[in-house]
Amino acid sequence: MAEDNVPETVRPLHDVWLRPRRVARELASAPVGLADYLLGAAQGILNWLVLSRVQSVGASAGVATILGRALVAGPLAGILGMYLMAAVYLRLGRRLGGTATRAQLVHVLAYSGAPMLVSLLLWLVTAALAGRAVFLASPGAGVEPFILVVLRLQIIAHGILVGWSLLLQVMGLSEAERLPIGRAFGVWVLGQALVLLALMLLRILLLSVHAHPLHP
Repeated sequence: MAEDNVPETVRPLHDVWLRPRRVARELASAPVGLADYLLGAAQGILNWLVLSRVQSVGASAGVATILGRALVAGPLAGILGMYLMAAVYLRLGRRLGGTATRAQLVHVLAYSGAPMLVSLLLWLVTAALAGRAVFLASPGAGVEPFILVVLRLQIIAHGILVGWSLLLQVMGLSEAERLPIGRAFGVWVLGQALVLLALMLLRILLLSVHAHPLHP
């Protein structure tokens, strides 16, 4: 007979899909490790592919080129972005009485991105089927009907997985910060808004410098 008092084994990458709070508690005292970096890198690759579609990079570059750029720049961007968001959430959470450490927030950001691994796989499969069309914001009229269906299904699946990931992130923040869901959601919204504002200001600055270069 199995012992009733035997603790249940937690598999973070598996359990986070339905029990993000349990995973956040389990990893509360764990240092940032290889799994966190790999998950952050995968999210960075996915974000690069999404950006490539938004910018219709497929109109001027092949699939191999786009994937190569994503594999080179995506991991670093993903890991740096993960630490940036952790620093933002840490500061905002402290102002609302949160108690999370930086490592806890990195765990939350990394493992809440588990659905993004599935989305990344779908992007790669779709790229193999549709070619450059997957990296066009508006595929042309010449695209085969089957490919159009594949692209639409992939977009829908990506949206669902992103929504699931964001839900896991808010619940993980709530557990790590010891805050009610409402406050954790407020931390998430404000953090996203601050980072978006910072990126917009940086873009404006770069465009201004490009338009009016400094001369010695």
